[in-house]
Amino acid sequence: MDKVQRMASEHGVVIFSKSTCCLCYAVTILFRDLGVDPYVHELDHDSDGKDMEKALVRMSCNASVPAVFIGGELVGSTNEVMSLHLKGSLIQLLKPYLPD
Repeated sequence: MDKVQRMASEHGVVIFSKSTCCLCYAVTILFRDLGVDPYVHELDHDSDGKDMEKALVRMSCNASVPAVFIGGELVGSTNEVMSLHLKGSLIQLLKPYLPD
């Protein structure tokens, strides 16, 4: 869990992902289309990936991937991100990380 929290606090927008996950890809593209370049960490390319995945589930992320953190806070997975986006709230969370 320490590695997850450290990465989430070191980068403004973090997506914990798997290289084979289509929803992870879709969330990453959404963020890029909104003008944010998220830090994407592929759990299946990390020797600690399984432990990190378990930590994400313990942190109450509905699905282990994609797990999105903004400003060091867990936002959630695809459902939470898309719900925020449809309400217009996601862009508000991302404002500090948008280019000027």
